[in-house]
Amino acid sequence: MKMTVDFEECLKDSPRFRAALEEVEGDVAELELKLDKLVKLCIAMIDTGKAFCVANKQFMNGIRDLAQYSSNDAVVEILFDQTQRSIKAQLQNFVKEDLRKFKDAKKQFEKVSEEKENALVKNAQVQRNKQHEVEEATNILTATRKCFRHIALDYVLQINVLQSKRRSEILKSMLSFMYAHLAFFHQGYDLFSELGPYMKDLGAQLDRLVVDAAKEKREMEQKHSTIQQKDFSSDDSKLEYNVDAANGIVMEGYLFKRASNAFKTWNRRWFSIQNNQLVYQKKFKDNPTVVVEDLRLCTVKHCEDIERRFCFEVVSPTKSCMLQADSEKLRQAWIKAVQTSIATAYREKGDESEKLDKKSSPSTGSLDSGNESKDKLLKGESALQRVQCIPGNASCCDCGLADPRWASINLGITLCIECSGIHRSLGVHFSKVRSLTLDTWEPELLKLMCELGNDVINRVYEAKVEKMGVKKPQPGQRQEKETYIKAKYVERKFVDKYSISSSPPEQEKRIVSKSCEEKRLSISKLGPGDQVRVPPPSSVKSNDSGIQQISDDGRESLPSTVSANSLYETEGERQDSSVFLDSKHLNPGLQLYRASYEKNLPKMAEALAHGADVNWANSEENKATPLIQAVLGGSLVTCEFLLQNGANVNQRDVQGRGPLHHATVLGHTGQVCLFLKRGANQHATDEEGKDPLTIAVEAANADIVTLLRLARMNEEMRESEGLYGQPGDETYQDIFRDFSQMASNNPEKLNRFQQDSQKF
Repeated sequence: MKMTVDFEECLKDSPRFRAALEEVEGDVAELELKLDKLVKLCIAMIDTGKAFCVANKQFMNGIRDLAQYSSNDAVVEILFDQTQRSIKAQLQNFVKEDLRKFKDAKKQFEKVSEEKENALVKNAQVQRNKQHEVEEATNILTATRKCFRHIALDYVLQINVLQSKRRSEILKSMLSFMYAHLAFFHQGYDLFSELGPYMKDLGAQLDRLVVDAAKEKREMEQKHSTIQQKDFSSDDSKLEYNVDAANGIVMEGYLFKRASNAFKTWNRRWFSIQNNQLVYQKKFKDNPTVVVEDLRLCTVKHCEDIERRFCFEVVSPTKSCMLQADSEKLRQAWIKAVQTSIATAYREKGDESEKLDKKSSPSTGSLDSGNESKDKLLKGESALQRVQCIPGNASCCDCGLADPRWASINLGITLCIECSGIHRSLGVHFSKVRSLTLDTWEPELLKLMCELGNDVINRVYEAKVEKMGVKKPQPGQRQEKETYIKAKYVERKFVDKYSISSSPPEQEKRIVSKSCEEKRLSISKLGPGDQVRVPPPSSVKSNDSGIQQISDDGRESLPSTVSANSLYETEGERQDSSVFLDSKHLNPGLQLYRASYEKNLPKMAEALAHGADVNWANSEENKATPLIQAVLGGSLVTCEFLLQNGANVNQRDVQGRGPLHHATVLGHTGQVCLFLKRGANQHATDEEGKDPLTIAVEAANADIVTLLRLARMNEEMRESEGLYGQPGDETYQDIFRDFSQMASNNPEKLNRFQQDSQKF
């Protein structure tokens, strides 16, 4: 039995069902127009026939008068009487009765469909913490959905009955009309004799259609009754998924999708998993919009940190998509379907992924596609070549697979495509994943990667692997990898908690006291208006790979001049025993604090692995943070490392100075540029009431004044544009990119102090 509209699609209310309804409704509208036209032509023919009958009677009366012969030609009247019964009466009854029932059912369906959509939207918008509203919305949705499915089933039944009945009704009318003509043209029967077999065949078809229509009607009524007895209160119309489906669709259904616009609106779309992709469409005839090109490059996770319920997020290297199901069961089903599809994609296309990666990554790369000539890496090497030459980076940090093409920028390690997907599922507070071939790499990020590497990180995070008897997972063992990576980076089970390097407390105290004394003596010799020259910290000359490193800040290779009365107060005169765990082991926060000034990224990574707070404040030194120490140390890459690991760019010391204040005082242009890009508050004032711009003007630092004023102007432009403001002016972004490139690659060009600050 072939149905015009399927009952199962009706219950799913899918775009396929909506498309079928549109097709049926258009077909019925066209049928109605043609039937109306045919009935009007029939009426006109009957009226003309009656006039013919009147003229024929008058003509016959003339003949009778002439020949004294009378003859009543009743055959013509019989023809029109038969035509009226076969065409006009039957088709008019079909139009008035059956089509009217279809239109009434359509109106009810459209009304209840709109009510269901409103109930779904209201249910999705209810906040989880308002229980009474949640219960009310759920009850309304349940009742509305139940009513919708009843009406939808009735509508589909009416459609199928109408589609089945119209063929027999129209054919029956035409056949009756043919028999009327046969009676009328009895004298010309020979002319119609050729239609005899055809009409007999039509009669046989009519009999079969009548029987089939009656049978189909009984079957559809039985199925309608059976389905109607089911419980429609459940919203889980179809929870199962099938990775081996013949049509390639693993799972499909409606989901709410959060838009990426400024208003973060939610729209209901028909999603499906097919051909190792996640796609959605608004209407059945629309071309699917691809959310994830390759499921192997994504991960899926629950989202409990937003107000809407039943949300989950699909994250890919280039974007993330926030989705919402109608219930918790549907959310779990979708998450399981995506995870299973990811595993299937790895099994089916494991070999193809490496080929695809190699095709998409040329031997030489550009840091910025928009400005290729400026952003070439030093020595013409690509990000992949630069990073992979670091010891241990030629293979995946977690499973050992050769030629990794992904990296975790906050950990400073390289990863294979499968491990990168697992890292992405941990969240950005544990690991931030980038492609070494597809993403843009800033110079400071590349230097960060070159300062660390797989060997350095594994010496910390896998210190106890052999002692505990744990075996590293092999390529292809995804389940084992997930368990191992979570234990390694989230739970830190393999970190040797008693191996943190330190000097004895007494030695640390002597070093700090000596440093403070030297600082006190040097400052005490200066007058309130004198200038002091801050010697640059020693630059990093090489890393473990033997690659020569370039000074990573625009000011660290040159002395800076600042007024003596704006220098920092003498710090670190006291060392409390609270900063030490015991006589053998240094507090991880203090190690991070000191390593930040020393520009020692391996020691900083070790401190973070031992649980150091990246925003740890040293109460003995004006509550300075590791990020402030990195500024004082003059290293741009150290600041980048701390920011990538969650350092607060606006945390200030007891003097009210944040990292931006300190970088401005010291004239570190590259650090100022970095902090402004990371959202540093340029309006914050210290205890003297000075903001960074005031400090820069007083120090006559032309570059920093330019940067701060550009940032402030860009901020004002965005605020003036309101909700529709752009995230940043392109010219402003270009200037900041140029300053960042110059600070990393040509720091000598930033040695431009302007004595006459009035020019700005």
